[in-house]
Amino acid sequence: MKELSIQNLSCQAESNLILKGVNLNIHAGDCIALLGPNGHGKSTLLNTLMGSPHYHVTEGQAFLDGEDILTLTPDLRSKKGMFLAFQNPPDVPGVVTMDFFRSAINSHSEKPISLYNFYKETTKAYEQVGLNSNMASRILNEGYSGGEKKRNEILQMLLLKPSIAFLDEIDSGLDVDALNLIAKVINDLRAQGTTFIIISHYDKLYDLIKPNRSAIMVDGKIVLEGDFSLTKKVSENGYSFLEREYHISIEKKEQVSIDTCAIKETISK
Repeated sequence: MKELSIQNLSCQAESNLILKGVNLNIHAGDCIALLGPNGHGKSTLLNTLMGSPHYHVTEGQAFLDGEDILTLTPDLRSKKGMFLAFQNPPDVPGVVTMDFFRSAINSHSEKPISLYNFYKETTKAYEQVGLNSNMASRILNEGYSGGEKKRNEILQMLLLKPSIAFLDEIDSGLDVDALNLIAKVINDLRAQGTTFIIISHYDKLYDLIKPNRSAIMVDGKIVLEGDFSLTKKVSENGYSFLEREYHISIEKKEQVSIDTCAIKETISK
């Protein structure tokens, strides 16, 4: 990946217009902190970029190295190197974690991964995220704690090695040790060239990974961009400074909820 260019992107869900002309250019190697009050479109943006069928694009384009990804199905976007870690990873009854991982890896490869290499890679990945590799024989996410589900998302990212990763509140539900492990994985992948857009409401993760850019979403638009210092300003002042310094009004929005059963339905297809 060299660049992801989002141009005037608008979308709706359940007849509600959520994104209202998003413009953002992401360059290779960027780590962007995506900030903004709840219900203003951050998660919607990431899900729309990954092709969730529950969001309907009404206007705009998103070019990944010159190709409009909005014309591609979610699986093809994934094969282009895109990855999304869910804010609320669903249980997937009947799907064994190990089978899911292997199918995902094979779908990104020209030939199936050997059993030896698969076990070697998954064992290493489980160690990196601090999970017991015996969990691979369990049903995907079933019976997992919230923190285990989040680490399982990062484990998938390690196995798929995306060129650009969208992390939606990956730090929620993590204890301090798990947060440090996840931050190390992110920093290691950044060093290898992975680009990130990361949503978080806590500055601890941002302190550990030091994003080089920040962008604030309000009412479905990117209203302000800056460097890492912008995350600290939000942490210290909240979003009230936007109205005071930039005359950007923030009204509480009613957030459109897409039930996790819809995510399960998408995975099953």
